[in-house]
Amino acid sequence: MTINNIKHKIVIVGGGAAGLELATHLGQHLGSKNLADITLIDATSTHIWKPLLHEVAAGTLDESEQVEYLPQGYRNHFHFRLGRMEGLDRSNKKIFVSPTLSDTGEELIPSRSFDYDTLVMAIGSVSNTFNIKGVADHCLFLDTSTQAFKFQKQLFESYLKSYIGKDSAHIKPLSIAIVGAGATGVELAAQLHEVTNVLAQYGLNEESTVKLTIIEAATQLLPALPIGLAAATQQQLVNLGVDLKMGRRVTEINQAGIATHDGEFIDADLKVWAAGIKAPDWLRNLDGLETNSINQLLVDSTLKTNDDHIFAMGDCAACVWEGHNGNVPPRAQAAHQQASTLAKTIKQRLKGGKPVDFVYYDYGSLVSLGKYTTVGNLMGNLMGTVSIGGFIAKMVYLSLYKMHQVAIHGYFRTAMLTLSNAFRRSVYTKIKMH
Repeated sequence: MTINNIKHKIVIVGGGAAGLELATHLGQHLGSKNLADITLIDATSTHIWKPLLHEVAAGTLDESEQVEYLPQGYRNHFHFRLGRMEGLDRSNKKIFVSPTLSDTGEELIPSRSFDYDTLVMAIGSVSNTFNIKGVADHCLFLDTSTQAFKFQKQLFESYLKSYIGKDSAHIKPLSIAIVGAGATGVELAAQLHEVTNVLAQYGLNEESTVKLTIIEAATQLLPALPIGLAAATQQQLVNLGVDLKMGRRVTEINQAGIATHDGEFIDADLKVWAAGIKAPDWLRNLDGLETNSINQLLVDSTLKTNDDHIFAMGDCAACVWEGHNGNVPPRAQAAHQQASTLAKTIKQRLKGGKPVDFVYYDYGSLVSLGKYTTVGNLMGNLMGTVSIGGFIAKMVYLSLYKMHQVAIHGYFRTAMLTLSNAFRRSVYTKIKMH
């Protein structure tokens, strides 16, 4: 909608699953018709679907799965701007973005501000360290693709050091400890087991001797899954040789390893923190926007904050789950559904209509253990809750990612990407080694 030739300015902060899907949809339906000016802002230049970050960390994700924001914006009629949001002026409808620096500290892009008529916050989440001593200094995290690539590099370098370099004479194997037995921790453990076996096959070592440990404060892993499926997954991890330390609360982490509440100390060369999430701390004091105890922006049933011009979705939003005790869970399927709802609301706003209520439909949970197995449960009105595993579960898990790809690429490009990746996997190495 244009008034006196001034287009409605829509600014989306965060290019994750929700943010990129919304920017793409609005660009196709509003930007292409010159009805609105859509801008997507993100701190990195590429997008990777967050549920795949454990594959990035293990080095098993094909690099072609990354989406470059600039060409994506060009093809879909929205603007991309590189930068990290650092402030908000609600009275003047303006956001502030910090300077972009090079690896050496040189300023590449100065600080900037962007005006908006409608602002959507979709900045995702970060790891919640619960203020445990040593976590921030000694752990690796998988909140962003940058962190995942850092982990992958450190993993390969540690492997080389242990089995080929100056530490190769030591009997002690490379040890990796993962704190948190949710989907991220479990999937990462399975991927790392597969990767170390592949490295052994490539001749870096006669056999895989990497020691994998998962530490979890609860007595059950994968709390989102039924007890039976969680138990089956636990047995699968045990069969793979993963050491599970359940009911162990971490009290401190140092360079050498991890201390738990019962006095045990677990040696670990690499330590990964995957034990909980929160929204970034800077949201807590963002010009009067209301937040909860983990910094999430409080939103109503239409995903609107306490400001009529600002919406929030994805992991950074606290949205009440009607009929349930709590908020909508931080899952990719929720982000996908919220992006679809907000797209309708924003198009209605430009026409002077009412916002659309968000209704979350839980289709179940799935956890992939790489080539070993996939388990989960499907939920629906007709079939109730159904436990699935093996090939069927793997196909359903894959379909979730394909839905995301279709939302940003369309059916034809998604089909071509799938076909291209199938050929690439038959030619290139199974893992990234640089």
